[in-house]
Amino acid sequence: MSIYVGNLSYDVTAEDLSAVFADYGAVKRVQLPTDRETGRPRGFGFVEMETDDEETAAIEALDGAEWMGRNLKVNKARPRENKGGNRKNGNFSRR
Repeated sequence: MSIYVGNLSYDVTAEDLSAVFADYGAVKRVQLPTDRETGRPRGFGFVEMETDDEETAAIEALDGAEWMGRNLKVNKARPRENKGGNRKNGNFSRR
């Protein structure tokens, strides 16, 4: 399972986020997606922890908490939806 963390400051680092979640257990991985064109953080991230119990404790404690001047949105990450646009399937216009 993975945890979605939204409304992050654009100044946050993976190390910052890992340190906050480490209060609730062992952090396995932190991902902070960046914009493809600018390379800037996108304002959200994902955290994976060692156990489901640790993830649940972190979600309950951090959802709505203020951190770095922002109120965090923390919940279980949902699987990514396929929004189409796959060129191999012909989902683009041809001339």
